[in-house]
Amino acid sequence: MSQNIYRIGIAQGDPNGIGWEVILKALADARITELCTPVVYGSPDAAARYAATLADTEAIDFHPIVSAHEARRGRVNLVPCGTIGSVEPGKATPEAGRAAVEALRTAVRDLKEGHLDALVTAPFDKETVQSDDFRFTGHTEYFGAEFEGDPMMILCSDRLRVGLVTKHIPVAQIAASITREKIVADLHALRRTLKQDFGIVEPRIAVLALNPHAGDGGLLGREEQEIIRPAIIEAYEAGVLAFGPFAADGLFAGGGYARYDGILAMYHDQGLAPFKTLSPDGVNFTAGLSAIRTSPDHGTAFDIAGKDRADAQSMRNAIYAACDIATRRRAWAAWTARPLPRAEREKSRRDVSVRELPQSE
Repeated sequence: MSQNIYRIGIAQGDPNGIGWEVILKALADARITELCTPVVYGSPDAAARYAATLADTEAIDFHPIVSAHEARRGRVNLVPCGTIGSVEPGKATPEAGRAAVEALRTAVRDLKEGHLDALVTAPFDKETVQSDDFRFTGHTEYFGAEFEGDPMMILCSDRLRVGLVTKHIPVAQIAASITREKIVADLHALRRTLKQDFGIVEPRIAVLALNPHAGDGGLLGREEQEIIRPAIIEAYEAGVLAFGPFAADGLFAGGGYARYDGILAMYHDQGLAPFKTLSPDGVNFTAGLSAIRTSPDHGTAFDIAGKDRADAQSMRNAIYAACDIATRRRAWAAWTARPLPRAEREKSRRDVSVRELPQSE
């Protein structure tokens, strides 16, 4: 971890879910304020409501501010927003959805204005956040609309990084949404983020098949032969160390995933089910954008909201990941700033070599 102290925003998510519980438990760890300056966006009343339910978690003395540019080092800062008339743990309500969106938009405003280095989002309910002016199927799609770049959902942990070709779409639409061009673009994007955001010099990427048994030579589907394999070959010839397509069950059950720095899955559950089994405290990272956004890899968990049963480790890891990615991205920007073209570098080396030759008398 760099010695840089980053301002990390944390959006409350759905105030009727476990968002506030995992935020409070994570921020009660004094090490968090040593690593970063947290700025929470959410309802003070909701925070107090959930704090009262936590038996073994030290109370947090929030420092209220108007915007992240006022954040104080060493304190847990709070931008009051996303208020809700009545907190009802475990209930999916339109009011809670509205509060989640308001807190998210307030945090994104500060992120756009450069007052934050990264943003961590607690989960919201995808149905209750829908409104006339918010029609996104998830945080990933919303951030893709708000920031420059093409968003890629990556689930990451110390042992595994999984990117997705398709994200929040119905299963019936998956096959039609997978194209050679999309896979090639995603392989380049995954390679780029593994280098820039995870510090891997030249990543090896495993590509999953769409059909069982990787299509069994066309018996169970031809997408592998006609779309996925040609995309892998095209990307490989362009410099991406991509391999496959592999049957997902065999790659994960046999431990073959450990030989690769990243996995490209064709659809949501194909990648997330094995990831969450192998890395239950993983992090969701929206790669490919000008801004950094991470989140816990779980949902609102309405069934345990308000019961002091939520595990905050994934939220802690999301905060740590935001700091790490900010550090690596800053280093990458410094390394790649105004690089000399290869021809100019080679000319400079030749000129130096000529100058160093002993001169004849």
